[in-house]
Amino acid sequence: MDESRKMYVEMPIVVHTYDVDYMQIISNTVYIKWLEDMRMAILDKYFPLTEMLKSHSSPILGETHIQYKHPVTFGCKPQGRCWIWLTRKGRWKAEFVIEEGDKIYATAWQTGYYFNMESRRPAPFPDEMIEKYLIEE
Repeated sequence: MDESRKMYVEMPIVVHTYDVDYMQIISNTVYIKWLEDMRMAILDKYFPLTEMLKSHSSPILGETHIQYKHPVTFGCKPQGRCWIWLTRKGRWKAEFVIEEGDKIYATAWQTGYYFNMESRRPAPFPDEMIEKYLIEE
């Protein structure tokens, strides 16, 4: 685990038979699901979505960028690493690495906002989140 990152998770990624395309390679769309799984693992650990929803707030996704470096095939046992940076204004950035040993299968990043569902506008993160997890702006 990388203690220098404030919101960080590592997790094994399970490659299922239904993830494989006709070339016996994991479909590119499956990687996006893995990114979501990792982001949800961070929320579960640091700021559960159920708690955000109580205050009528939720993170929303603005963009995803992914670079596929090596194909994942059935039988691979990749690990995912993810960390999230928060800003004072409610913007977040998540960074991802999907790897196995020294082989990096993919790197990605996503950005988004903390969103107030009542006003339907971006909102600042709660003070306790900023105190614990703020990045340098």
